[in-house]
Amino acid sequence: MKEKKVTFADLAKRTGFSKTTISRYFNHPDTLTEESRVRIAGAIREVGYKENKLAKVLANGRTEIVGIIVPNLHMHYYADLLSCVLNTAEKHGYKFLVFNGENDKERDRSAIRELLAYKAEGIIVISHTCTSEELSQLGIPVVTIEREDRYVNSVNSDNYEGGITAVSHLVSCGCEMLIHINADLNKVSPAYGRIMGFRNVAAKSGLPAKEYLTYLGNEYLEIKPKMESILADIEKNYPGVKKGIFVSNDTAAYVLVNLILKRYKYLPDDYLIVGFDDSLISRESVIPITTIHQDIRTMADTAMDLLVRQMKDRTENKDWASAPLEHRIIKTELLVRETTIREP
Repeated sequence: MKEKKVTFADLAKRTGFSKTTISRYFNHPDTLTEESRVRIAGAIREVGYKENKLAKVLANGRTEIVGIIVPNLHMHYYADLLSCVLNTAEKHGYKFLVFNGENDKERDRSAIRELLAYKAEGIIVISHTCTSEELSQLGIPVVTIEREDRYVNSVNSDNYEGGITAVSHLVSCGCEMLIHINADLNKVSPAYGRIMGFRNVAAKSGLPAKEYLTYLGNEYLEIKPKMESILADIEKNYPGVKKGIFVSNDTAAYVLVNLILKRYKYLPDDYLIVGFDDSLISRESVIPITTIHQDIRTMADTAMDLLVRQMKDRTENKDWASAPLEHRIIKTELLVRETTIREP
């Protein structure tokens, strides 16, 4: 038998509210008290009401879609961060369209065009190819995470303080020289703070310091030959020296640890290694890697909070685009594991 279609009138009759109040529950729930929302939600479950999403979009012009553009999913940090952003769906009630740009500017631009065609209400950009000035001209709210952010709202880790903490730990472990492995970053990149943190502590310590700044890649097969070359240079030029190595991310640190284990079958005492991110791979490595913890759950929540506020202002026809920019900095934390503290 054909099911009877449940309407706003049915919900109004069951709850004692007006049809206007029922409509507000779906379109502007923040205008109702929590008691009213709970009451209406209970009635929806009882009568089996199924919302017509297309009708809702046509009625209020809101798609409730947020776009996310990631540079790649090979790097464990990006996969973890994406998962945390997606987990905000229940809190905010938005649906997500995710695009993987694979570090390609044209793919990122194509993703942006697609999101604009779908009438996305806002975009979270983790990818690095498009400038913040370009993003600021899209006509919809944008929040970036861990990338150049001069013209848009953003959320970043405290990369500089994280770098200082990482290298200070290596100094405290009695290292005789300091090494930093990173990409050759532009100074406008938030992650450049890791390089500056390294240089600051190295200069104050008076220890010999070496930087390997080159593009490493994003996945194991891409990173491995680059790291093999760096390790060969370290082995040749600094044998027997107690080396404190600060690696820019946990994926690259994991590759380095694997290469050293392959060479020696163990991690020699003259290799002390710190990564950055606290991604899952640092915890599940054969030798758990000391790292700088990025609070990606807080970063994701903060990014969505910033975006939702802009999207709400835009819906209410407020001058959201002229509001002062906000650049939120999230604290980091040192997590000491076996690559710097060895079992006796």
